[in-house]
Amino acid sequence: MANQGQGRGPRFLIKLSGESLGGRAGVGIDPDAFAFVGQELTLAMAGGSELAVVVGGGNFFRGNRSTEWDIDRVAADQVGMLATVMNGILLRDWLSSNQNAATALFSAIPVNSVVTAYRATEARAKLAQGCLVILAGGTGNPYFTTDTTACLRALELNCAGVIKATRVEGVFNTDPEQQADAVRYQHLDFDTAISRRIGVMDTAAFALCRDNQLSVRVLDITVPGNLARAVEGKAVGTLIS
Repeated sequence: MANQGQGRGPRFLIKLSGESLGGRAGVGIDPDAFAFVGQELTLAMAGGSELAVVVGGGNFFRGNRSTEWDIDRVAADQVGMLATVMNGILLRDWLSSNQNAATALFSAIPVNSVVTAYRATEARAKLAQGCLVILAGGTGNPYFTTDTTACLRALELNCAGVIKATRVEGVFNTDPEQQADAVRYQHLDFDTAISRRIGVMDTAAFALCRDNQLSVRVLDITVPGNLARAVEGKAVGTLIS
């Protein structure tokens, strides 16, 4: 059952792209972008909601670049998963040092001297204690995207929904960067998103949410306060359910 809080607000899983930490270029770590994202997460928690964050690693490396680099796909995905661990460590320590936030970092791939191994029961306990839980390492397996990871972890942690924090304000009928008259959808159902090959998430992630009645809200995290408004139940971005 979705968590409705234990004296706290609802519990959400936020999928945070690695590119959002890399500034305009979406590459590496941009201090200003990092600070902005950290402040937005802190603001979203201020109302008492319980938040878990699955962080991507695309600002460092993507597993689907294996052909470009002429390396094995499994090895490429492992590098991508390690990239998410780097982002997780940086996010945890920035929040602790700059926002005095209680955080807990877990990884699905073992990095024993650096990160705690992921266990759903421990992550749920940290959420109930008011910690912002950061989840790195993807699923720990190749061929799974961090979008699919986010939906899986949301189910494991009994979250009320998934919030996909991107750099675009929702889902549009065409590319808004190419077409000025692009129209944003306020709501889509999963079958429509899958049949139209809406690229904001992969099909496996959509199907997992559809089959388990888990909603996804897509929003632009670069808009100040957007994340907090979504956590409060405001209609921002696009809701897929």
